[in-house]
Amino acid sequence: MPAETNPYHEAFGPKFRRWILGTAYALRPEHALEAPALLWNCACDLARGGTVLPDASRTWSTPDTFAGVCRDITAERMVEAARKGFFAWAHCGPLKWWTREKRMVLFFNEHKLEKRCLREMKKNSYRVTFDTAFETVVRECAAPRSYNWHSLTWITPKMQKLYADLHRLGHAHSFEIWNADGALVGGGFGIAIGRVFLSDSLFSRERDVSKMVSSALYYHLAQWGYVLCDGRDYTAMQDAMGYREIPRAEYEAILAEQARADFDRKTWTAEADLAAVAQWVSGNKPSAPKAQPSSKTKLSDAPQKAA
Repeated sequence: MPAETNPYHEAFGPKFRRWILGTAYALRPEHALEAPALLWNCACDLARGGTVLPDASRTWSTPDTFAGVCRDITAERMVEAARKGFFAWAHCGPLKWWTREKRMVLFFNEHKLEKRCLREMKKNSYRVTFDTAFETVVRECAAPRSYNWHSLTWITPKMQKLYADLHRLGHAHSFEIWNADGALVGGGFGIAIGRVFLSDSLFSRERDVSKMVSSALYYHLAQWGYVLCDGRDYTAMQDAMGYREIPRAEYEAILAEQARADFDRKTWTAEADLAAVAQWVSGNKPSAPKAQPSSKTKLSDAPQKAA
């Protein structure tokens, strides 16, 4: 496909800027000591031809926890790796496989939210949807933040293409929140594997909307039979919402039981408004109302809204 018609083509300028920022990130004091080990381990793995799928028995402790350079990565291989606890990630250079010795996860009965946010949700002035603006949400998550012009993203054009493929296959989903004027003001995306959802990124344009749309996501996941939401690494927002760290062994045991569960829900439809979600978070958790058949949208037919 010619570069000018390829939506995932990255021009030289943005690529050069990403490499500069990625190098600066790797040389920060908290990362610099791990950089030589990462370069050496990457070189050794590339000399062997790279890693098609990561192996839980072959990871490096430095950095935490490198599992090889991705070779011939595809959406299907990302799903297979995720079922074993691995993910593809890189700011610059080749994509690499990683896992974590501690995983930040949310068990839905532990979800919590501050009262101010709950009051705003009960006003029902925002609308939540699923899978109606997937590619737009991914681009917004990858975009520089207004408060941090030099922010660095791991959601490179190559990763955006892989997530688009995952979405077409029914594995990746987006969750969106719209204001009263019909504008997209927040959302996120991730991957569903069996009864586990891997939340990969969020963006927001208005106060608290990322917490609201995340709460709507957790509500629906709980009602649909998912067992947890994986947030991967610690963040203050996740900690405040009830996430907690569990050891890698415990996380992998959950995946072994739940990630290959015969659980195929490729069509996602919002079945409750924010007021109902707020009630659930507050402790009175009614069953989600049944979705109207006419409101369901197949992933292949989901409209992609312009950025």
